[in-house]
Amino acid sequence: MVSDISLEADPRRGSDYADLSRQIRAAGLLDRRHGYYAVRISLVVGAFAGLWALFARLGESWWQLGVAAALAVVIAQAGFIGHDAGHRQVARSRRANDLIGILHANLLTGISYGWWVDKHNRHHAHPNTEGKDPDISVAALSFTTNQARRQRGLGALIVRHQAYFFFPLLLLEGLHLHAISLWGVLGGRRIARRGVEVGLLALHLGGYLTAVFVVLSPAQAVAFIVVNQGLLGLYLGCSFAPNHKGMPILSADDDLDYLRRQVLTSRNVHGGPVVDAALGGLNYQIEHHLFPSMPCPNLRRARPLVQRFCAERDIAYHETGLGRSWAEGLRHLHDVGSEGPRTSDANR
Repeated sequence: MVSDISLEADPRRGSDYADLSRQIRAAGLLDRRHGYYAVRISLVVGAFAGLWALFARLGESWWQLGVAAALAVVIAQAGFIGHDAGHRQVARSRRANDLIGILHANLLTGISYGWWVDKHNRHHAHPNTEGKDPDISVAALSFTTNQARRQRGLGALIVRHQAYFFFPLLLLEGLHLHAISLWGVLGGRRIARRGVEVGLLALHLGGYLTAVFVVLSPAQAVAFIVVNQGLLGLYLGCSFAPNHKGMPILSADDDLDYLRRQVLTSRNVHGGPVVDAALGGLNYQIEHHLFPSMPCPNLRRARPLVQRFCAERDIAYHETGLGRSWAEGLRHLHDVGSEGPRTSDANR
């Protein structure tokens, strides 16, 4: 089990990241890849429009569940582009990145770009850090023994078996992201361009529900939404979970330097071009966390350089296959859940 640990940092090692950055920059790996993103955005937008055209052509039919499944994949891919834009990977100017991000996140995906960027930046600043990383502060799950022991009632019962509930809970993640981001843009943290974001979210939700309930029968419409949103949440969860779940969790007062904080809490997933495309390039999580603004297609090229750099400095660089990454995450959830309150305590 890899969980609540505090890794000792050597403050004399602070220049290591500067050394690595010079090598990365000299290799041209921070240069923008406009052609790549032009093709990728065209494919995603084209597939999105094509699937809705097929939806209109099929009409009232149970074959629409296949469209719902395919649309979940395309919406997730649009979310990946929004992610890259939020990290300034796509275009040179901030304004252009924000425009691309808002259109892909709010309009195509239905998730607030401003809310997500704020949350995701906090994650990048403190990955897998207890009390600071919002990605390990999830009400339904516990990622540390401290979280598990604070659970009571139904929450404690779920946490004790959370490894078994993890994938079923992901089926709700799509709806959860829609709801929590809408709350965030309406009344949560400060959001730039709030009016634009609200308008695009309303256009996404209104257009989606209108199309589904006008074209399909009530039963088909409900089934379409369940399949589409369930698979969207499952796909996104299965893409994000391998990145950090089951990796070391740092205490809030940990003083690791930036390079070690990012490398030691992240996991790479190998698997070739298919895995790269399916996970939106996020399977090169170590390189992404070290250089968030590095364009997605350059992460694969940076991998051997970063891997060699870490080996020379005896920094653990963890990489595994997709199935193994899920197994490691589930094992961590199981081990943490077993440390939670006993049944008698949970009912208090």
